[in-house]
Amino acid sequence: MNDVQGELVSIRNTKQGYGWVAIGLHWLVALSVFGLFGLGLFMVDLNYYSSWYQTAPMIHKSVGILLFMVMLFRLLWRGLNPYPASPENHQQWEKTGAKVGHFLLYLILFCLMISGYLISTADGRAISVFEWFEIPATVTGINQQEELAGDVHEILAWTLIALVAGHALAALKHHFIDKDSTLVRMLKPTK
Repeated sequence: MNDVQGELVSIRNTKQGYGWVAIGLHWLVALSVFGLFGLGLFMVDLNYYSSWYQTAPMIHKSVGILLFMVMLFRLLWRGLNPYPASPENHQQWEKTGAKVGHFLLYLILFCLMISGYLISTADGRAISVFEWFEIPATVTGINQQEELAGDVHEILAWTLIALVAGHALAALKHHFIDKDSTLVRMLKPTK
């Protein structure tokens, strides 16, 4: 295999493992989720006189919109690449659990971002993304939109963190107890 083909193999997924793009997207989303969750917790206690009162929500909204775009690209990339097979030692319940878990992670993450959008645009104003571009308010006028979407956003955020914790524990179990390649495949490409 020549060098160009070798590089393409390590960028794209194979039946044995993930490529650099999928790995990078996975960790970018993970860092973003933890950062947004931490920033969200920080924002709850801000008051009008805090120097972060306007800055923190602007960062939270901007990163949330960019994460939404990254997640759309991630879904596209996932659809255009082979999905690596589970290691042979995985039981059927583990394979089913992984599929359900991944589906829930994606679903909750998208619902979380949509609820954040509904909070931010309830007053009819667009969301400015780091002053680079704006996302217009398209859904407004729902009775108590900001409050309802806020409650949903908070519940989904805690649910997502619980699912992420289970996801991480499962990866650690596979690595340290089962001694299989589940975790390693998300750290470096398998050729």
